[in-house]
Amino acid sequence: MPVSELTPTNPLVPQSPGTLICEPNDIFDADDIRQRIDAFVDDTSDNAAIRNAVVGVLRDAQKAGRAKIAEAFARAPFAARPLTRSYTYLTDGLVRATLYVASEVLHPLANPTQGERIAVLAVGGYGRGEMAPFSDVDLLFLTPYKITAWAESVIESMLYMLWDLRLKVGHSSRTIKDCLRLGTEDFTIRTAMLEQRFLAGHSPLAEELDERLKNELFKGSGQEFIEAKLAERDLRHRKQGERYMVEPNVKEGKGGLRDLQSLYWIAKYLYSVQDVEELVPLGLFTPDEFDTFVQAESFLWAVRSHLHLVTNRATEQLTFDLQVEVAARMGYEDRAGRRAVEVFMQKYFREATRVGELTRILLTKLEAAHMKSEPLLERIFRRRPRVKSGYKVVRGRLDVADPKSFLSDKLNLLRLFDEGLRTGMLIHPDAMRLVTANLALIDDEMRGDKEAQRIFLDLMLKHGNPERALRRMNELGVLSAFIPEFEPIVAMMQFNMYHSYTVDEHTIQCITNLAMIEKSELVEELPLASGILKEGINRKVLYVALLLHDIGKGRPEDHSILGAKIARKVAPRLGLSKSDCETVEWLVRYHLLMSDMAQKRDISDPRTVRDFAKAVQTVKRLDLLTVLTVCDIRGVGPDTWNNWKATLLRALHRETKRALETGMEDLNRENRGTEAKKALRAALSGWSKTDLKAETGRHYDPYWQGLQTETQIEFAEMLRALEASGDPGDIEIRLQPDEDRDATRACFAMWDHPGIFARVAGALALVGANVVDARSYTTKDGYVTDAFWIQDAEGRPYEADRLPRLTQMIHKTLKGEVVARDALKSRDKIKKREKAFNVPTHITFDNEGSEIYTIIEVDTRDRPGLLYDLARALAGTNVYIANAVIATYGEQVVDTFYVKDMFGLKYHAESKQRTLEKKLREAITEGAKRANA
Repeated sequence: MPVSELTPTNPLVPQSPGTLICEPNDIFDADDIRQRIDAFVDDTSDNAAIRNAVVGVLRDAQKAGRAKIAEAFARAPFAARPLTRSYTYLTDGLVRATLYVASEVLHPLANPTQGERIAVLAVGGYGRGEMAPFSDVDLLFLTPYKITAWAESVIESMLYMLWDLRLKVGHSSRTIKDCLRLGTEDFTIRTAMLEQRFLAGHSPLAEELDERLKNELFKGSGQEFIEAKLAERDLRHRKQGERYMVEPNVKEGKGGLRDLQSLYWIAKYLYSVQDVEELVPLGLFTPDEFDTFVQAESFLWAVRSHLHLVTNRATEQLTFDLQVEVAARMGYEDRAGRRAVEVFMQKYFREATRVGELTRILLTKLEAAHMKSEPLLERIFRRRPRVKSGYKVVRGRLDVADPKSFLSDKLNLLRLFDEGLRTGMLIHPDAMRLVTANLALIDDEMRGDKEAQRIFLDLMLKHGNPERALRRMNELGVLSAFIPEFEPIVAMMQFNMYHSYTVDEHTIQCITNLAMIEKSELVEELPLASGILKEGINRKVLYVALLLHDIGKGRPEDHSILGAKIARKVAPRLGLSKSDCETVEWLVRYHLLMSDMAQKRDISDPRTVRDFAKAVQTVKRLDLLTVLTVCDIRGVGPDTWNNWKATLLRALHRETKRALETGMEDLNRENRGTEAKKALRAALSGWSKTDLKAETGRHYDPYWQGLQTETQIEFAEMLRALEASGDPGDIEIRLQPDEDRDATRACFAMWDHPGIFARVAGALALVGANVVDARSYTTKDGYVTDAFWIQDAEGRPYEADRLPRLTQMIHKTLKGEVVARDALKSRDKIKKREKAFNVPTHITFDNEGSEIYTIIEVDTRDRPGLLYDLARALAGTNVYIANAVIATYGEQVVDTFYVKDMFGLKYHAESKQRTLEKKLREAITEGAKRANA
């Protein structure tokens, strides 16, 4: 329909862009607004008064319209298309009204000249008719020639009124010539021009622009436009991160709305389509793919619109706190073992994956038709990979030669990925389409086929880059079809700050790490795991165990126990022998054991190593579990692995291997104490025999097994300095970087008195230090030596130049000049985006895990002053804390305390345990109130 036919009798009435979410007059009642405006105009000739009155009328209309739209959307939370059209309809009404007032009332022209014409066009997303609640309003004021004084006045009046309505207006004033010139120079402007839509004013001007853009700007430049849009997309993806990042950007992220819009822009540019539906008869999408496009687009727009309404502004990042609110608004509910927000985010990631598939399909089709062919010389001299019979190479990608023949043998659905890895080629989207459309061929018969099992295992074991095949198979649904038990964890999000990826992507990241270790790419970073693989290990068991280790997630049961049950069924189906199946099952069942032992227990305590050695039983299993644990931790996120964890795992592996090879008796305290004293004497060779005897005699047994020689040297010197000063109130503090552990070692020596551990913890909390490990030892002559390993807010050791100021602040707190309890009130706060996490508190007492201490494990919500609160609660009940082991998992923390009562005994009595638990829970609750205030 020509633009000139779009002018209704009332110039304020917007054109309906399609089905709206409620009645048009509920959104913008043009007749009523026109009457009210005209009534003001009749009463006064003061332009300023008219403008203010008009803004008042339009503001009321805008408020009422937005309220009606929001109410209707709350009733139909997935009705995204009607919603975006409704905001467009409302905005159109407001813009048309301001033009009418500016051109007909404030600046009327009785006989306009040819140059005194103006057309107002919507461009960008607004031009497309897709508006979220707080989208920008991008306007183009089009004039025939250089802008006249009259046009300038009209535009200025319009803008002031629109700004008074708090609309975020992006605007430009141009002639047709300007539009063509700027569109040639800038692809962003060209894209905005592609979506121009006439709103009001002089329609022949808009028609001329439309015609000239098609013939003079767009025609014949399709290839250039595609290349520019693809470059933009790649840059955007690099900036935003992976599709599987757990706080995605709905608009700009991978698999987000911008990717879908890029498809539409390219299609419109090349084929002048007004709707994606028109791509079906052109053969670019199948009807099913078009349905997928509509579903993904509708879902993403609904999410984006709810985000805007929740925050009352243009928010595009789906942060943790907003995920909970959006899930609730969209009607998601808790399911067995999973929160509503996790169900919602799984849907989000699955839609984002589909967007990726659609993008790939369309772009390859367009590439074949519109992109430059390779230069002739390059085609002649570049060595083309030789492909097996049944395949062909299309523009450097692996495709199927004859689909009918390919589908006659269902095993080809797996062989395709093997051939892709063998040749190093990417799979052509046409071949991917063929696979996706025929997933039903992967049935029980095929899953039980020995050749199918061999091909699948070869994908992981043979080519050295299994992650490429697994990721593509996962995105296309092949992995879930071949291992149906894998399907529930596809795109499954774990709602916490610890995991950076969805469960399926985490699994693939773990396998990526294993492949890199195998290729000796991580020897410096992971010497132990690299050495184990070099010496030889059962690779098949390791790869299958990693593939299945989290397969039990998302159900109410413990995922390790459920995962082991699933592995018992799946491993034989993958062709593993009986003994290999048993090892895989054991590894899945205990895949967290080594990580828990290393991070939540004191590995210098002989009982820890003894218990762990009894659980693993053989060095073979120990080696397998060690490599699996390393890959599992590294697969959690880009910053999860550090030297601290590496040091703990290496020490646990070393001690356990020694115990398994030479017997458990090697682990007794006496042996360790003798070795430690010998090492200290050698290090302090300049000391007199008397001084050495005094130093080695003043400490109890646990001191000798719990600290490394360099820390014991530090304490020896600090205690010597205290004795020399003779001041009972003196405190020795030494902060040193401990690069082996990615932490700063903070050593404190002073006269012992009750609650000292809590005071040190408070002082460290005040300077913003995160404690990762702590040891406290009293000496026989009345001193206390406390060693804390701390990191800054980024999880790194403190810079050397910050240590003097840090030492000074800690001194002040320990001397009582600053009271930690009061000072923490303003600092111990939980960030807004982190408040959405529910971390239940669990407290356990273990009298078996250590020979001389009761182990209290407190699993709760992390916050800056938590360790201080817990230590103070324990000190208040006369509990002696020997050491504390701190393991942090995002917003969750496990603080493990090794304790004795005031008589040096364990806490066996249930009544005493209950009293301690009550005190600890009270401290957590009070601290949480403070942090959330």
